Amino acid sequence: MAAEEVLQTVDHYKTEIERLTKELTETTHEKIQAAEYGLVVLEEKLTLKQQYDELEAEYDSLKQELEQLKELKDVIYDILNQLAFQFSM
Repeated sequence: MAAEEVLQTVDHYKTEIERLTKELTETTHEKIQAAEYGLVVLEEKLTLKQQYDELEAEYDSLKQELEQLKELKDVIYDILNQLAFQFSM
């Protein structure tokens, strides 16, 4: 009986090792997939950050250009008012 019990115990351990090996393989695969997904998300985040920075720089440039155009409009408006005043005399 003792030899039979030892064989059952050995078989039990073999089965347990196979189960744990399979579980470890699956878990490792899942972790690799999660890491790959994380890298994709990180790359996308970096791309979006770069696009945001470019758009922000373009916005600042256009905002400055708009301010300059407003100032130019005011100067032209003042000149036109002066001319209109001179011709009305």
